[in-house]
Amino acid sequence: MISAGDFRNGVTIELEGNVYQIIEFQHVKPGKGAAFVRTKLKNIKNGGVVEKTFRPTEKCPQARIDRKDMQYLYADGDMYNFMDTETYEQIALSQDEIGDALKFVKENEMVKMLSHNGQVFSVEPPLFVELEITETEPGFKGDTATGASKPAIVETGAQVMVPLFVEIGEKIKIDTRTGEYLSRV
Repeated sequence: MISAGDFRNGVTIELEGNVYQIIEFQHVKPGKGAAFVRTKLKNIKNGGVVEKTFRPTEKCPQARIDRKDMQYLYADGDMYNFMDTETYEQIALSQDEIGDALKFVKENEMVKMLSHNGQVFSVEPPLFVELEITETEPGFKGDTATGASKPAIVETGAQVMVPLFVEIGEKIKIDTRTGEYLSRV
């Protein structure tokens, strides 16, 4: 159990049958009346954000989130297959469970599976990936002064905005959290 007075950003709690992660918290001590803790909570299973206030002495059970490294094997229709590299156990997750978490992940790359009480609710790709550009418009000489960008398709099929000097066949580094181009490899 964790009391509301001990809330910190990133802590996960169980509340009303759901699992929430604390995005923001603020201890408020008004001039009149009792102190309270104002929080912004993100439902980690469906992504919804709610605001809730707690008394500092209120207690909530702390949720245990398991993170496990697994290898993304392949996509079969709308099912995505993963393997635990220690036990070689395989699991398949549907497109609805994955969302767009794998849009920058190639087959045979490692990802983190997040689960609560044995139920997988999310997949975290690596923070940075290196992918090859398969499709983009050619850059023209003299276009580089403005720092402009152009759309490019990478080998996983995702679209990324890249600088004009990047060409087809080049490998680039991408931040998977924002989907932004970082550099050439």
